This record gives sequence, structure tokens and C-alpha cells, in this order.
Amino acid sequence: MPRKSPGSSAIQRRPLKQLLETALMLTIGELASYTGVTVRAVRHYHAKGLLPEPERDHSGYRRYDAGAVVELIKIRTLAEAGVPLARVRDLLRADEEEFAAAIADIDRRLRAEIRERQRHRERIARLAAGDHLVLPPEVVGYLDRLRALGVDERIVQAERDGWIPLTAHAPERVPEWMARKREQIDDPQLVDFYLTLSQALDRADDDPRLVELADRLAAYITRMADERGEDYVDDTDIEPPLVKLMDTLAFATVPPARRLIELLQQRGWTGWTKLERVARAPGATLRQRQYAQEDATVR
Repeated sequence: MPRKSPGSSAIQRRPLKQLLETALMLTIGELASYTGVTVRAVRHYHAKGLLPEPERDHSGYRRYDAGAVVELIKIRTLAEAGVPLARVRDLLRADEEEFAAAIADIDRRLRAEIRERQRHRERIARLAAGDHLVLPPEVVGYLDRLRALGVDERIVQAERDGWIPLTAHAPERVPEWMARKREQIDDPQLVDFYLTLSQALDRADDDPRLVELADRLAAYITRMADERGEDYVDDTDIEPPLVKLMDTLAFATVPPARRLIELLQQRGWTGWTKLERVARAPGATLRQRQYAQEDATVR
């Protein structure tokens, strides 16, 4: 008959529940690790009266049972949901019906916060995208069309910077302006102007390409003015201070624009944001007429 180890009779006489409880006794570090909090948080919850502080064992250590694990998970979950610790204390003491009602209320609040945060994310996304935050959809579509055509991003940004104060100043006119812009951007001659300007961005003011660009642009503007009237190429009813602001924005983003204005003035037009006819310099119209004739032949 095998000999019993010392103390085995005493162990056998202990109830199974007590054995399980003994097996589940945890140190404060183990409790914190199992429940996903820090030891400091456990001690904080003790100080706030949320988690009962157990007696120390004969070695001077606190030992926690399974009930402490459940309670600490409840505390952590409620605290992470944004419930104030004073309210957590009340909920832990509430009966089942009151606790369920409180949880439902917390869930409603969290869902509302999620919806609000989603709206914030959408605003941040629009801010990252840039255009959508400050411009109406039709203007954003126009800018995207320029990008799709291969227009240099600096020119697109100059257009965008001009549209921001323009739409803020006269939002009711945006549909009218956009209808005109959509029609113009379907014209291959204007697309060619944008693409040629894109190529000229990094060139010096005396680059022949700018002269060619000025000839093409002047021919295009003149044709449109002759066919549609000068009001078609001139954005009327824009106050001079706003025109000056938009021109300044364009010159800062697209430096060749300032030189183009000088060249255009020799060809019968002045202005960038607000185009106006002026007297043409002698000898400056031959090439412009040639481009106009080529344009008419293409059309």
C-alpha cells in the first residue's frame, strides 16, 4: 500500500471549491496582466474604492480571486468607454436592471460619438484632399478635369487659389462660371494653351516658348471675343481688389503669368483674372493672325 505524502489527508479533506479558489489566487501583477491594465491602475482603483483591496497572505502579498478578475474587467471596460470613475462606482453597485439600462445609455452615447468622429474623419479627408473643403463640387470637378488632361499641378493650384475667394465672394455665380469653363475646356485650343503653359513654367521670362504661348492665347481670346462677345472672356462684376488678389495668387504660383500679361498687352489684351481689350502694338499682330487662321482651319 503506497505511503501518503505528508499533509495529504488535510488536502483531501479540503472542499473542491476551496481548492479551486486557492489555485486561482493571483498576485497583483498577475491580476493586472490578465485583465489588461497596469499595476498602478489596480492600485488607483483600490484608492478610489472601486475594487476591494484583499487581505495580504502570510508572506505579505495581496492575493486576488476570480471575482476580482471579473470586477476589474468591468471597471476597465466602463472606464475605457469614457464613464467617469464616480459613475463606475455607482454602476458596480447597481442592480441588474439598472446596470443594463445604464449600459444601453452608454452604448447610445458611444454610437453618437462614433458618428461624430466619422464626420470629423470625413472633414479631415477633405482637408487632406484640399479642394473639397473650400470649393463647391462643380469647381472640384473642373480642377480634376484639368489634372486628367495633364495640366501641371502648379497651374491647377493657381486656378484653385483663385476660385476660393471667387466662390466665397459670389457663390450664386458659380454655376454660370462653371458652365462657361466646362465649355471652354472642351476646346482643344484652350487645352493646348494649358499644356503649353505647363511646359513653360520652369523657363526664363525671355524664353521663346512664352512668346509663342502669348500668340496662341491672344488668338484664342480674340476669336472667343469675336464669336461670343467680350463678356464671354471677361469675368465682369468682380471688384478690383478681388481681381488684384486673384492675380497676385496666380503670379505667386505661376511666375510666367506676369510675363504673359506683358506679352498679351502687346497683342491687344491685358489682365489675367479680368481680361480687357487694349490697343495692340504695331507689328505684333501678324503671328497672332497666323495662329487665328490656323485655328479657323482646324475648326
